[in-house]
Amino acid sequence: MQHMNKIPNLPNIKPELLDPPTVDKLALEGELLGDLQHPPRILMLYGSLRERSFSRFLTYEAARILEHFGAEVKIFDPMELPMAGSVPDTHPKVMELRELCLWSEGQVWCSPERHGAITAVMKNQIDWIPLEMGAIRPSQGRTLAVMQVCGGSQSFNVVNTLRLLGRWMRMFTIPNQSSVPMAYKEFDEAGRMRASSYYDRVVDVMEELFKMTLLLRGRTSYLNDRYSERNERVRKAIDRQIEKL
Repeated sequence: MQHMNKIPNLPNIKPELLDPPTVDKLALEGELLGDLQHPPRILMLYGSLRERSFSRFLTYEAARILEHFGAEVKIFDPMELPMAGSVPDTHPKVMELRELCLWSEGQVWCSPERHGAITAVMKNQIDWIPLEMGAIRPSQGRTLAVMQVCGGSQSFNVVNTLRLLGRWMRMFTIPNQSSVPMAYKEFDEAGRMRASSYYDRVVDVMEELFKMTLLLRGRTSYLNDRYSERNERVRKAIDRQIEKL
């Protein structure tokens, strides 16, 4: 009987745990539609503590665009965030960051390039965001846009690294990205970005992030429902039952 239940040519798969995707399963339920009338919630992180920080300037410039589209934007200030692992998780700045991550539906990460990589300030913020908090995954299913500022010629080291981290954090990283070379030329004394093709690209990136956040929200639970994890839950349930015998 067990053999008859197997899927032809896929003997390793448990049919009862397989959920073939369909368009209908991506449709939003009526009651869920009512819960999604709020503006998209976007958390923004930047990777520098300098007074004249171009990654912060770029982050705020992007935030203005997102707010114009209708998003609710919150920008985390990394000042006074301790190094990961140096203080308990109950530290106020750590709790603030994690609560903002849980609140968010999408995120923007922006870092300067230092020695060919992201800054310690940027990595420290990401390191404080756990993959799991009990049954909750603070970053999973969030959309993500990545940006970088360069002191010299244009580079993509930072955005490539941020993409890798976003994938590791199980986030939906959008295809578009922004890299601003010679950032000191692109911002005025007030920290506003000058009109240029680089500014236009930032608009493109925020527009794409906003669209993807609208498209995915309310569907991330289904999109993140995995066969391997369903299988693992069943195994753990069986193990618990065996322990009770």
